[in-house]
Amino acid sequence: MTHSYPQEMNDFLNQWPDEDMKDSFLLLAQQLAGYPDVDLDFKARPGVTYSLRGKRQGQSRELMVMIDVIDDDPEARWLSVCFFAEMITDPKEEGDIVPEGLLGHDGYCFDLISSDQEDLDYVAQRIQEAYTAAIS
Repeated sequence: MTHSYPQEMNDFLNQWPDEDMKDSFLLLAQQLAGYPDVDLDFKARPGVTYSLRGKRQGQSRELMVMIDVIDDDPEARWLSVCFFAEMITDPKEEGDIVPEGLLGHDGYCFDLISSDQEDLDYVAQRIQEAYTAAIS
């Protein structure tokens, strides 16, 4: 399946060598891009983060999910996937609560420092949950 990503994201992906965290990022990005009514935005801050933001059309919040590639060490990038607190649950209590840390609102962030499939599946479930909550 072909996904349409913002050009700035394509540029970033083209310069990011193939490795496990790139694959993890692409897996989550493909999930987001697969929803028919989600708009994607990409913000590049080299040396800090590369941020893919998904927003469901018709939702009142600024975003549904933010997938950040943490770039403080380009040789050891990792992911931080964040949601507004009221849009998801965290039954395994794996997320970090960030009071007023997501665009000035309470959020949950899930840090992925390895490409562990169970962790990816858990975060993918949170994305599905946020998608459902975005306009309910």
